[in-house]
Amino acid sequence: MSKQNANVAAKQYYYLLAGYLKVQKWRVLVLVMLILTSIGLALVNPQIVRFYLDAVEAGAALDRLLRAALLFIGVAILRQVILVAVTYLGELVAWTSTNSLRADLALHCLKLDMSFHKQYRPGELIERVDGDVNQLANFFSQLFIRLTGNLLLVIGVIVLLSMIDWRLGLSVAIVSLAGILVLRWLNRLAIPRLQVVREAEAKLFGFMEEWLNGMEEIRTSGAEEYILVRLYQALRVRYKKTLSAMRIRVLVSDLPIGVFALAYSAAHLFSYALFRDSLLTIGGVYLVFYYIGILEGPLWEIIRQVEDLQRATASIVRITEIRALQSTIQDGGGVRFPPGPLEVVVEGVTFHYQDDPGTDVLKDISLTLKPGTVLGLLGRTGSGKSTLTRLLFRLYDPSSGVIYMGGDARGGEPHGMFDIRHSSLGDVRRHVGLVPQEVQLFHATVRQNLTLFDDAIPDERIIQALEDIGLGGWLAQLPEGLDTHLDSGSSGLSAGEAQLVAFGRVFLADPGLVILDEASSRLDPATERLIDIAVDRLLKDRTAIIIAHRLGTVQRADEIMILDDGAVIEYGTRTDLIRDPGSVFSRLLQTGLQEALA
Repeated sequence: MSKQNANVAAKQYYYLLAGYLKVQKWRVLVLVMLILTSIGLALVNPQIVRFYLDAVEAGAALDRLLRAALLFIGVAILRQVILVAVTYLGELVAWTSTNSLRADLALHCLKLDMSFHKQYRPGELIERVDGDVNQLANFFSQLFIRLTGNLLLVIGVIVLLSMIDWRLGLSVAIVSLAGILVLRWLNRLAIPRLQVVREAEAKLFGFMEEWLNGMEEIRTSGAEEYILVRLYQALRVRYKKTLSAMRIRVLVSDLPIGVFALAYSAAHLFSYALFRDSLLTIGGVYLVFYYIGILEGPLWEIIRQVEDLQRATASIVRITEIRALQSTIQDGGGVRFPPGPLEVVVEGVTFHYQDDPGTDVLKDISLTLKPGTVLGLLGRTGSGKSTLTRLLFRLYDPSSGVIYMGGDARGGEPHGMFDIRHSSLGDVRRHVGLVPQEVQLFHATVRQNLTLFDDAIPDERIIQALEDIGLGGWLAQLPEGLDTHLDSGSSGLSAGEAQLVAFGRVFLADPGLVILDEASSRLDPATERLIDIAVDRLLKDRTAIIIAHRLGTVQRADEIMILDDGAVIEYGTRTDLIRDPGSVFSRLLQTGLQEALA
């Protein structure tokens, strides 16, 4: 790992620990005190054993030996109780911190614009938000505290050994220091490799999420072998990256064997010489070997903690990369939308995606929609219809040109209107509603699916909205009414019911502009009539844009715009275009709209 990356990682350690442990400072303080107390007891108990052995050798009274034995047992039990408390409190601190970080990271990803979500697949984001954060559980709970505590324990052992004989303490100190320096060097080699492993796993999970979602298409098209080949390739990449990281970890795991061999050799050498010269009692010899045995636990734990730190560092770097990303869609704040149907003015809008700046998806689009006007938006697949509606939601901003919404557009400059980039994103999306082709349901109650988890909307208003769109009978059949739980996706409802739920959401939001991505080709006639009724009620006293596929929907439109390859090829009132036999729209009506736009 480069020095620059090490400095960045060190800063992130501090920011994460300071930010997420500050709210739990009392828990952390108690955790620190418990760990330090545990270390102190670990150093004290061998002294009791030394006293016991020396007292036995000197022929001390039995009651004195019993008191020493009871004290030893009491200290040992107290230390075990403290270790249980440390484990419990550490896990509590860890889960509280990681859950907060997970929520903050998920919220940050939700606030990023669609360019980010176009780049990262859902499986990759799950691995970033959940998998990487899981790696930090020990980091938040007690990694640095225990790492520091174990270093203090090693120092304490060296000091106590030096009090027995300075040569013994110096030998153990040199061996321990050499081991720590080698560990630090191995740590620098391991962190980049572990980071690459995490990236390979994220790509693997992203691919798995992709093919699991497309299981039906894969089976019907006979693409199983192709998917297995890609899965094998992704697994092989992860295997190679993991193997590279494991080679370093093997070195880390084998290191303490040599350290302890050298430490025990020094103990045998100096203890024998001191005991032979009557400078060390049998209790002192025991103490030397016991303290070196104590070193084994902390050094092994330091090894594990270094490995945890390696994994944590790799995850911190990846989390930092996500947190450093900023949305290109800036919240304008300030200006607010007026109530009622909105007027929309699009002036010379051109748009291209950031990852393909050479290809304009929309080319110099201009239109004006008066309040209450319905625009029928037509065009072949890939003509730019959906992209234009995404700009109205500010899922993207135009590459050039301006979109105005608000009041009346009269005179040169739109009067009583404003550039939607000057309004808050929340206000834009409260006043622009969408009925999509594919409706996303959540694993939640009917109420929560309709209100999108807004508890402020009363049940009476929800029930009235369902009655208005023709779902009153459906609601009456549900076993628990609005409290009935639905499955995620739309598996719990028919296609028509799911789309009517989307209508209900828009009714409850009461936006001034509605975008209807019509999709009723797979509906039965009865459900289609319900959809038609819902559309009529939804469009009343609202401005609307309908991405139309059927003649019946086009008849609702006041104006028609036809796109081809991102450009407007025809735009005018529906009645004028029908009267003009040379218009594209007139020919579409003659040939059949659905067939011509397929």
